[in-house]
Formats: sequence, structure tokens, C-alpha cells
Amino acid sequence: MRDRGYSFFAELKRRNVYKVAVAYAVVAWLLVQVATQVFPFFEIPNWAVRLVVLVSIAGFPVALVFSWAFEITPEGIVRETDVEPGKSITHHTGKKVVAITIVLAIVASGLLAFRLFGPKLVVPRHDASPARTELATAIPEKSIAVLPFDSLSEDKSNAYFAEGVQDEILTRLAKVADLKVISRTSTQHLKSVPDDLPQIAKQLGVAHVLEGSVQKANDQIRVNVQLINALTDTHLWAETFDRKLTDIFAVESEIAKTITDTLQAKLSGSEQHAIAARPTENTEAHQLYLKGRFFWNKRTANDLKKSIEYFEQAIAADPNYALAYAGIADAYVWLPGYTAGTPRDCYPKAKAAATKALQLDDTLAEAHTTLALAIWLYDFDASEAIKEFQRAIELNPNYAIAHQQYGNNTLSALGRFDDAIAEGKRAVELDPLSLVINTDMGSDYYYARRYDEAIAQLHKTLEMDPGFYIAHLVLGQILDAKGAGDAAIVECEKARALNDDPSVLGVLARALGLSGNRMEAEKILEQLKKLSKERYVSAYSFALVYLGLGDKEEALRWLEQSYQDRAGSDIGFIRVDPLLDPLRSEPRFEALAEKIVPTAEFKSVTASK
Repeated sequence: MRDRGYSFFAELKRRNVYKVAVAYAVVAWLLVQVATQVFPFFEIPNWAVRLVVLVSIAGFPVALVFSWAFEITPEGIVRETDVEPGKSITHHTGKKVVAITIVLAIVASGLLAFRLFGPKLVVPRHDASPARTELATAIPEKSIAVLPFDSLSEDKSNAYFAEGVQDEILTRLAKVADLKVISRTSTQHLKSVPDDLPQIAKQLGVAHVLEGSVQKANDQIRVNVQLINALTDTHLWAETFDRKLTDIFAVESEIAKTITDTLQAKLSGSEQHAIAARPTENTEAHQLYLKGRFFWNKRTANDLKKSIEYFEQAIAADPNYALAYAGIADAYVWLPGYTAGTPRDCYPKAKAAATKALQLDDTLAEAHTTLALAIWLYDFDASEAIKEFQRAIELNPNYAIAHQQYGNNTLSALGRFDDAIAEGKRAVELDPLSLVINTDMGSDYYYARRYDEAIAQLHKTLEMDPGFYIAHLVLGQILDAKGAGDAAIVECEKARALNDDPSVLGVLARALGLSGNRMEAEKILEQLKKLSKERYVSAYSFALVYLGLGDKEEALRWLEQSYQDRAGSDIGFIRVDPLLDPLRSEPRFEALAEKIVPTAEFKSVTASK
């Protein structure tokens, strides 16, 4: 038996079966590499590459059988059994196979080195038009948007979970400074599998997208993801994860790490730690937190209040859950803007929750951002607010809200308009389809008295959604400041028809009063007085009405009340708000402005002109 086995392997060697196997493997690998590199250039479909792989695999046993059964002779290919023993030239053929294999191996090594270390080529698909080529070069290669994940759960109430997984993967990626990551606001209205990925890439300014789906049943989850080059519609990586619910953080971390590796993004030690973080060990707390974020993202007064309930339940399940405290802070800091709470009541709660979150985890960019807002809007402490904003951006360079609020609130209020506009542009780049961020970009121009640019920005925003009332309101303010009173009234009326926000009435009444329509302005004043008994109405709105009516004393009294109310989102802009210009020569106004933005901290408006 031993001799028989030895004889068989010796015969394999004599017939060059081993050498043919090695040579075939090298040739097959080269063919696959050439197919993957060259086929896209000629717009050959992806199925052709897969066909090359399958044919190469299928041909391997055929090549081995051929090398065993046949021999290449000077007369041609003949059956091995037909070759006389003394005339076999397998030894010489084997040397040629070895030589060819060595040459091919050198070529393969060179190709591998080129792929690993050579320049990366983005091949346009469908056409080679200058516009598409320009798009490929203008968009950074290390950029990605995480599209909405499909919820495949039979229980439709689990939709929050799919949204939460998408959001958490995005958050992990956003902490990598070497990546450009688009905020969820710009992707939430897109399909999970868009029809035209190159167009989506252009719209969002990214080279890659992540598509996915989530299925949850009791304590079992299935997460499907696929990373796609959006410019070429080429699939780069796909995976299915079937895990226990307790493993969800590990799944999210693995997905984020694979994406950073695929896009060749550089990771610092702290970024690696952030990607692998487990915010809580309590699955119940985590699900409650995801429900809270689900409602917080809806951004209505009732949904913000509902989100607080879920965040509080999450904390009850895990008292050390930092993200849940950050969620409470985020909800409270926005409630006054939706007239669902007073600044004096909400901002301290936001500040306390953000502080608690940072005591538990000081790497949360969201908590630093909200703490910065609360410090500025309530305490009017610009230097501390700036420190917190800068720390948030350091921790998460892709956090669009941090750039937006840093620029639109603090920097604009201090008269640092060029810096504010730069932050606003960065926020738009990271969240290009956000209506709020685009509107605030217009506000940045407005406070800088660059009215034409502000108007153009607001028109751009309204092209995205003509029904966004805040954009109509801000456009009305800009037109009023520019002296186009009639046009301002038209925009404010549009905003009024779209939403019952009392702040719209204040701006409208000012424009009406200054245009000579005093009776309508007085009607709005009475309406605001009545509304103030039912919901929060800012003192600033009353001040604007009295300015429209020409009563400076009463306008000043209401601005002083705004300061007492700690309504920083209104009175914080006292140094730069064009609608308050009629009061700038009043000593009482200057004294009030000094309390909010001291002259020593304020950069003159004229410096940016």
C-alpha cells in the first residue's frame, strides 16, 4: 500500500500535475484581477466579472485532469498512454511550466503592488462626459452617506430600531476626522436603495453610500449592509450579520471599522476607541434610548416631549447611560424654539443634563454642543460656549449641528461674521439637504448685512421645500431690513399661512406698522397678548411689534424683559440684529447690549463689510 501510494504521487509529479495546478492558480488570479480592473473601464457589466471567476474555478479540475491524461509532444497533444516511455518529454515540459509560472508570478506581484500602493482610479459609468469626470475628481474619495435602513421586521413598531442602527453607524463613522460623513438629515428622505446613485452622490457630495436593512424578532437581529461606490455603482463590500440583540454594538462597530478600512481612512487611537465603544450593557435601556431619538428626530413640540419620556426611562434602566442624558439635554434646549417651554425653565435643564452626560462620558460631541448652546443662550458666556463648541468639533468633525450652532449663534452674535459664515458653509457641506441648516446659512449672511447673498441662500432653501415656513420668515426679516417692506409682508404672510408660530406675527407686525398699516399691526399685538396666556410667546416678538408702531420705550421694555427671561436665541443677537437698528442710539439699549455682549467681546459690524 505504501509503495502504491508513493508510486501514485510520484506519477503526479512526473506528469507535471503539481506544476500545472500552481500555474493555473496564478493565471486564474491574473485573469480575475484584469477583469475587475479593465471591465469597468469598457462599461462591461459586473456579471461578466463574476462569470470569469466562476469559469476560472470550474476550469481548475479540468486542467488537472488534462495534465494527468494528456502530454504535450512535438507532434501535438496526445493521450499519455499512447506515448512510449522512452519518448516522454514531461521533464522538459515541466521546466517550461515552471519558467512561465515564475514570469506570471512576477507580473502578478507587480499588479498586486500597484493595486495596494498605486493611485486609485475612479471610473465613470454610463458615459465619460466632462461633467461626470469632473464630479469624480471634485468629490473626496473618503466620503460616505449612510442611507435609511429598511425595517424588515414583521412588527412595524420596530421601525425605530432600524433608524437607530443607521444613526449609530453614522455616528461612529462621523467621529473619524479623515472621513467626510453626511448627516442623517440630508439622507432621511431618500430611498434605502435609490434609483440613481451617481445623482445622489452629486447631490450629497459623496463618493460612497452604505445601504442596509434591519430585521428584529424578540432578541434576534439580522443586519444586511452593502458599501457601494456611488460614482460607478460598484459594490465594494456586503455582509449579513445574524446576532443576538446584545451584540448590536459589536455589529455596528464591525461595520464602521470595515468601512474605514475599505476607504483607507486613517484612524487615531481615540477614533478606534470611539468606533468600538459600547454605550451601555443594558439592552432595554438601549432600545428606550433609540425610541427617544426616533421621536426627537421628528422635531415637533409633542415629539420632543415624548422623547424626554423615553430618555428618562432609559436612565431609569441604566443610570450611567451618558447618551440618554445627552438626549434629554438635546430635547430641552430645542423646546423653547417650538414654543413648548420657556427659556428660563428649559435651558437650565438642558445644561444640567448635558453636564451629567459629560461627567459620565466626556467624549460626546452632542453633549458638548448642547452644553455650549445652553451656556450661551442662558448665561451669555461667550468664552465658555466657544470652548465647548470647539471641543465638540474636535471630537466629531462631521457633526453638522456643532458647526451650524457655533457659527449661527455665538460667532454671529459676537460680530465674527467671516468665521460664522465659514462654519455655516461647513455645516451645509456636511448636511446639504437640511432645511434648517440652509436657512441658518442665510441668517449668517443676514447678520453680516450681506443681504443679497442672504436672499439668494433663502431662495435656494425654498427651492428644496417651498413649504418650509422658517425660510419664508427669515426671508421676510431680510427683505424688511433691506427696506423692501411690501415684499417682506408677502413672505411673512406665507409663513403665517404655513405655521402658527407666534414669532412670525412679531416680524409681520413690525413690517406692517412701518409700512403704514398701523391697524393691522395693532390687531396682531392683541392676538399675541391673547396667545401669551396659552403658550410661550417671546418678549422679543412684542418688542418688534412696538418698533413697528413707533413706540421705542415700550420696545426697550420688552427687550429688557427678554433678557430677564434669558431668551438668548432672541436677545443674544442684540449687537447685530438689523431689525433693532432704530434703538441703537438709545442709552438704555446700549446698557442692555453691554450686559449680553460686552463691547470688549464684540467685533464691529463694519469689520466684515
